[in-house]
Amino acid sequence: MTVTVAGLVLASPVMVASGCAGTGRELAGYAPLSTYGAVVTRSITRDPRPGAQVPGIAETPAGLVHATGLPNPGLDGFLATELPWLLTEGARVVVSVVARELGEYAEVARRLATAPGVSAVEVNLAQPDAVAAGVLDVREPFHVGAAVSAVLRELPRGVPVLAKLRPDTVRVAEAVKVAADAGAAAVVLGGALPAALPDGRDAGLSGPAVRPLALRCVADARRALDAAGATCDVVASGGIVTPQDARAFLDLGAVAVQVGSALLHDPTTAARLATALSTPEVTP
Repeated sequence: MTVTVAGLVLASPVMVASGCAGTGRELAGYAPLSTYGAVVTRSITRDPRPGAQVPGIAETPAGLVHATGLPNPGLDGFLATELPWLLTEGARVVVSVVARELGEYAEVARRLATAPGVSAVEVNLAQPDAVAAGVLDVREPFHVGAAVSAVLRELPRGVPVLAKLRPDTVRVAEAVKVAADAGAAAVVLGGALPAALPDGRDAGLSGPAVRPLALRCVADARRALDAAGATCDVVASGGIVTPQDARAFLDLGAVAVQVGSALLHDPTTAARLATALSTPEVTP
C-alpha cells in the first residue's frame, strides 16, 4: 500500500517515530527497515549530547513518561555512522532535527542539504520538556513559521520539510496554517504531552493515554488546512498500537501514521501495522 506524503511516494503509511527506533539497529532484527514508509531518526543536534540523568523513563497505566535529554552523536557523528548504515539497510530516511535557536536550525539544515540519502527533514518543534532539554521552546505559532522557514531555505528543492508540532487542541489550527504558509509539506501531530517524572522533572507523556487528544488535533488540523485551501499533509502519531488505531487517524484525513512508544513494548508493532494496512479491511 503505497502512499504519498509530503510529495514522497512511500511503501507504507506506517512510519517509525523519532527517538523510538534508536539508531535503527534496534529494529533491524525484527523486520527489514524497507518495510516501513520511513524511519524518522532520533532528533539530531548540531553538537553531541549525552542525554539526561537516569532514570529518564517511567511507566504509567496507559503509556510512559520520558525525559531523555535527546541523546545523539551530533550532526558529524550522525552523518559519519548512522545515516550511511540506515541507507545500506534500505530505510527511507527522514532526519529529525532540533536546536537551541533558529540560527542553529538553519546551520544543521545547511549541512544536511549536501548529505546523500536524506528524503525529508522533520523539524522537531514539539519537545514537551524543551526548557529542561535545552532546546528552543516553541509555544507561539509565529515561532513555528520562523523555524520552518529557517530550515527550508537551506534545503535543496525536492527535500520536503515536515513540521512536528505540539499536540495543542487550543491553537493547533493556527499552528498548522502557519507551518503550511511557511512552506511545510506536512505537519506531524499527536506527540508527547507535557508531564513530569515521579521526581518532578519535566517530561513528556506518550502512549495510548494521548490518543484521544491526538485524534482531536488531527481532525482540527485537517479541517483548518482544508478551509484554508492549503496543500499540506497531516501525519498522525500518539498512542497508535493496533490497525484500528491507525485507521481511525487515516479516516480523519491523515495520510500516514507514526508509531513510537508501542515499539518499546513490542518492537514488531510497526511492521505488523504495515502488513495489516496493506490488506483491505474486511467488514463483517
